[in-house]
Amino acid sequence: MKVPVATAELIFMAEVIEAESTALSTMARCLRTSSDGAIEWSRALDLLEPCTGHVVVSGLGKSGLIGAKISATLASLGQPSHFIHPAEAVHGDLGRMREGDIALLLSYSGETAEVVDLALHLKADGVTRIGISCRPTTHLARLCDAHVAVGDIVEACPLNLAPTASTTAMLAAGDALALALARRRNFQADDFHRHHPGGMLGAGLRQITDVLRFRVGINVAVVSDALSVRQALAAAGAGRRAGAIMLVDGAGRLCGIFTDGDLRRLVNTEGVNGLDAPVSSVMTARPVSLTVDALVRDAVRLVQERRLDEVPVVDGDGKPIGLVDVQDLIAMRVVEG
Repeated sequence: MKVPVATAELIFMAEVIEAESTALSTMARCLRTSSDGAIEWSRALDLLEPCTGHVVVSGLGKSGLIGAKISATLASLGQPSHFIHPAEAVHGDLGRMREGDIALLLSYSGETAEVVDLALHLKADGVTRIGISCRPTTHLARLCDAHVAVGDIVEACPLNLAPTASTTAMLAAGDALALALARRRNFQADDFHRHHPGGMLGAGLRQITDVLRFRVGINVAVVSDALSVRQALAAAGAGRRAGAIMLVDGAGRLCGIFTDGDLRRLVNTEGVNGLDAPVSSVMTARPVSLTVDALVRDAVRLVQERRLDEVPVVDGDGKPIGLVDVQDLIAMRVVEG
């Protein structure tokens, strides 16, 4: 592959990314070293933790777009949330808020008229308010019960006009609050799956036992490792079957796996006489397996890292209960074919 020449445009794009990275690093450093800043972040989290209603997020322009994403993140992490436009809020949408809700208000300058006006109305109505703006001295900050300052940020825009680094910082602040809230509430992967059952994220969090197509006693057999290859193939049955045979020891525990690929290699090297060899001598002993509490993403990881086409699934005693086939993961679109 031809390495691109470091053109002025490439250098400029790198500088944009560095400017946004600097804004985030500065904000993180202030959070670690500024006691006043840390107090406000903690106060915001303390207000969010007992919230029994919705976190209603509002902002104008680019801040509004960032706010909508923060709202979506909160909802996916178990905290009900929705977005309202600050101008629409004072023209009837205040009715979307109810007792127990918390307002999260975004304005980098902290002086956006529509957001400040909304904060005034919410304060009069006794609604808890958390603000995100540049400094703790902004108009918005003074109207809120807690305020997170992202700092005075130089935009990545050469004119220092287009919201770039500042919106990145506000997004990071929202993500930090949302994830810290989920951590306080001990939000787990199962909880995330309930809120995000669709897509690759949801599929990856499903129990592997929920998606098994080949199950012992239904459409896949387990075979004793004391048999020959020929006997093992016969015991596995004819017709459509999995691409591997699971071998068990005398106690019924998984001890090996013999795949269709293993069979082809055996016949190519030994001919038909190889079928009379003990299957234990040609099987993959102590194969990598999954337990019944594994998730689909665990199977995906094994398939991708170990280049496996079949993965046995065993119970707590090491006895096989089924087989994951890579084609099933492809059909679920969690692995590329």
